[in-house]
Amino acid sequence: MKNVFLIKYGELAIKGKNRYVFENRLLETVRKNLKSLGEFKVQKEQGRLVAIPSDDNEIDVETVAEKLQRTFGIIGVSYGIRKEEISLESIKELALYHMKELCDERGSFTFKVETKRADKRFPMKSMEVSAAIGEFLLEELGENLTVNVRKPEVLLMVEIRNGVYVYSKTLPGAGGMPYGTNGKATLLLSGGIDSPVAGWMIAKRGVEIDAVYFHSPPYTSERAKDKVVELARKLAIYTGGIKVHVVNFTEIQTTIQKQCPINQLTIIMRRIMMEIAQRIADKNGSQALITGESIGQVASQTMHSLVVTDAAANRPVFRPLIGFDKYEIIKIAEKIDTFETSILPYEDCCTIFVPDHPETKPKLEYIEKSESKLTNLEEMILSSLESVEIINV
Repeated sequence: MKNVFLIKYGELAIKGKNRYVFENRLLETVRKNLKSLGEFKVQKEQGRLVAIPSDDNEIDVETVAEKLQRTFGIIGVSYGIRKEEISLESIKELALYHMKELCDERGSFTFKVETKRADKRFPMKSMEVSAAIGEFLLEELGENLTVNVRKPEVLLMVEIRNGVYVYSKTLPGAGGMPYGTNGKATLLLSGGIDSPVAGWMIAKRGVEIDAVYFHSPPYTSERAKDKVVELARKLAIYTGGIKVHVVNFTEIQTTIQKQCPINQLTIIMRRIMMEIAQRIADKNGSQALITGESIGQVASQTMHSLVVTDAAANRPVFRPLIGFDKYEIIKIAEKIDTFETSILPYEDCCTIFVPDHPETKPKLEYIEKSESKLTNLEEMILSSLESVEIINV
């Protein structure tokens, strides 16, 4: 009998002939994520991953489960017990052991047995196994157990695979696709609520991400930069690590303010940010950009503004929050633990020099005409790129 973590994945199971690529990547990620928490044997077993600790006394079950729950590609984590011998007697032994532990913790409760038989060579059908185990448990622990097939307090799960597994609780996982299986994108990361959520959502689809943060000292403080690094650290809990490129944006931003129409300041700033971000993306082999824009949320996120902003980009711009309202975005930020950091009162460069009446329906030809007044723009961009600070989180 061995304690195990049974790891369940969702849409990977419907992949075709390349399914093994996604499974192997998830297997590698789980091994990497658990390495610092103890010694584990991690293996594939017929539509599941199984993580077996070498020494149960040296692991913190809650910490391991939490780490697995935050691994993209996993939809559920169950902590239970396993025997290699596949037999009805093995199932009975495991079920009795597990339910005795629950009786010690909870006293009396209702239960139901449910069986999944991935190994079809086992002679009994799933419902037959469930009935036999339920009857056995009532005989052994009848003073504490009552059957309730509709709303049981405990659902005892039996899985017959390359061994027998028994558990009664499954914790939800992050879902999505294994990290790094769907290319790479660069996140324009600010200190606000939206961009960390956007990065998390794209990373959840298996896209590797790095980040660009635009810093404008002395108008933005070191605390503002520290805040963004902390947000990246929150995302890195899910991704395993993020490289943050800190771009000094002060000269560019103040020059725009002096030489361009004030109502166009924000849209011109956003376009230049796109240009700088995509040059960094080129250097790092990134195929797309990510922003936290939601249509109509602010002046720079109207349909007209987004069209003009996209004209500065030479690659796809992913906006996973485009149809979300602020309440929906905040709920995700709370879920991934970025919200409290995002609302710390340290301004970023997007919140300084904001015009009282920004352009909401900009036209590209007028914006480009205003940008042409920035005669030293290329020189300023190259200077910003040369002074980029890279922080590995």
